[in-house]
Amino acid sequence: MQFSAAQIGLMINGTIEGDANAIVESFGKIEEAKSSQISFLANPKYEDYLYSTQASVVIVNQSLQLKAPVKATLIRVPDAYSAFAVLMTKYQEMAANQLTGIQSPSHIADSASIGSSVYIGAFAFISDQVKIGNNSKIYPGVYLGERVIVGDNTTIYPGVKIYKDCVIGNNVIIHAGVVIGSDGFGFAPQADGSFTKVPQLGNVVVEDYVEIGANSTIDRATMGSTLICKGVKIDNLVQIAHNVEIGSNTVIAAQTGISGSSKVGKYVMMGGQTGVAGHLSIADGTKIGGRSGITKTIKEPNKSVNGYPAFDYTSSLRVQAATRNLPETEKRIQALEKLVAELLSERVKS
Repeated sequence: MQFSAAQIGLMINGTIEGDANAIVESFGKIEEAKSSQISFLANPKYEDYLYSTQASVVIVNQSLQLKAPVKATLIRVPDAYSAFAVLMTKYQEMAANQLTGIQSPSHIADSASIGSSVYIGAFAFISDQVKIGNNSKIYPGVYLGERVIVGDNTTIYPGVKIYKDCVIGNNVIIHAGVVIGSDGFGFAPQADGSFTKVPQLGNVVVEDYVEIGANSTIDRATMGSTLICKGVKIDNLVQIAHNVEIGSNTVIAAQTGISGSSKVGKYVMMGGQTGVAGHLSIADGTKIGGRSGITKTIKEPNKSVNGYPAFDYTSSLRVQAATRNLPETEKRIQALEKLVAELLSERVKS
């Protein structure tokens, strides 16, 4: 697809500096971009590339003061990073809208309900009583179990498996390899030391505007629903256990694990490899540093925590600094002990 600088300016409400008829066909990083590509400059440390880039069009902040002439056409916006993200999203939507129809071979049960302008890729399996909303994209190799509901404008990438009775909202993106609705990890210990499986009879509900990264897993509830609320963003390789609730607009980085029945509030930020123990609550607005371990409920909202077990972020940094200094601190203590011993010895002699 081709667009002029003027057309792009209208899409992102930008101001054109240079040739408004400059044509772009693809995206490129500012340090590598070629002619007919568009790039952006948001981080000042990349500004030198602006004066040498081969990109035809560059999106920049309105506040940028040029230090030298620029060959590329500039589009000035309040926030170049956000504007570029909006532009890429629109481009992706345009490309996706070209996918429609049902490819063969695929299986669609007679009792399934398929909306308008839906794409279903080859080798997809659509089970009995599944409902798929309008403009949704089901890529090859997707499995939708009995009575699964998929909303409008939702994209499910290749190899996703969604077990029976799960509900997926509107404008959701689910990346390749995700498994939603597998059994929660529930086993009852027996007198002889063995374990008996506890049936997992609930489901998973994913609300609107959620994005789930590749190879993440979300377990179905034992009873009721595992709930992923509106606007949640989940990175790759995240494990969410049965009956967990994730509040709206929370973001969870890769390799995080959340144990069963824990409740995560709204606007929470979890760094990579965070671990959350079961049956805990995390207050709204909590920020959790990477590789932290949450072992008790966090009641105070908008608090930053870090470490294992996690506690106040600033205090945790002081502890880390003190730990690094332990060898030197030990030497100083030994020197002080020696000095005190010498002083005491001299005092006894006198």
